Amino acid sequence: MNYRNADLNLLKVFEALMTESNVTRTAQKLSLTQPTISNALRRLRETYGDPLFVRSGTGVRPTRRAVELWGALSDSLRTIRGTLEGESFDAARSDARLAISMTDYVACIAGPRLLERLGKTAPGIRLHALPGTVIDFEKSLDDNRVDFAIGSYNDDVQRPTFMRSRQLWHVEFPCFMRSGHPLAKLSKIPLKKFLDARHLDVGLSGRASAIYDRVLQGRGLERNLVATVSHYSAAYETVRRSDLIAVLPWSEGLETLRMTGLKRIAPPIAAPVRTVELVWHERHEASPLHQWFVALAVELLRRVSTHPVSRTQR
Repeated sequence: MNYRNADLNLLKVFEALMTESNVTRTAQKLSLTQPTISNALRRLRETYGDPLFVRSGTGVRPTRRAVELWGALSDSLRTIRGTLEGESFDAARSDARLAISMTDYVACIAGPRLLERLGKTAPGIRLHALPGTVIDFEKSLDDNRVDFAIGSYNDDVQRPTFMRSRQLWHVEFPCFMRSGHPLAKLSKIPLKKFLDARHLDVGLSGRASAIYDRVLQGRGLERNLVATVSHYSAAYETVRRSDLIAVLPWSEGLETLRMTGLKRIAPPIAAPVRTVELVWHERHEASPLHQWFVALAVELLRRVSTHPVSRTQR
């Protein structure tokens, strides 16, 4: 089919299917019936000689060909929309729903700030936080179960090509213990005492092995890890109430952790500083709503850490 004979209205359906991943939601978004969407999809398949979308759970997933087309078309569709609509997005009047995947630690930092701002500038927008880790970032975004993820995407994990991101803040990993712990009076913890102490860590994936163990294993070391929990909030509180110690995240300038009863000391073997990112799928690159939220999140949460963890007691 050549350009002169093409029905460009089909591209609106293609765009909506890419962003919604669901025929029903696509029909609602375009104020069309489901049979009309199905017919448009049939014509798109005939035009491009590819299924473009295949059933997946309660929705549809794009084929490789659809993803390739989206890469070529998304910017053009965004430009066309801008000439017609002026790239307008009225946050104050919007009743959009946004779903964000993040751990409880990240949610304690990001959630209150985002909700406070939304309450003032976009009271109709509904924000839903879903539990998630780096392990399920890719699937949650690709399946369109979430609009964004906020967290640290491991450098040793291959980053999917569809993933777009903005850096937000740095996370350091000091060692936490209760104020009355025998090691709390030391300005520097000897390595042997540190390894022999009873350790707690967070295993978000449900596995006993934690990230910090890989840091030690790289040096041929092993600590006395006696327990893991599945939430950071539980880890801090357990350390506060026991003789367990834990290497846990600390976000300078953004921290909400209540330090009463806790001591924070640099571990003898430092864990690498991690970067928390706002991550989304490329299918949303043309969405004024998503662009607005990216700008909002970066404004509220972006920090540059200028206070590295000290090697002395804090």
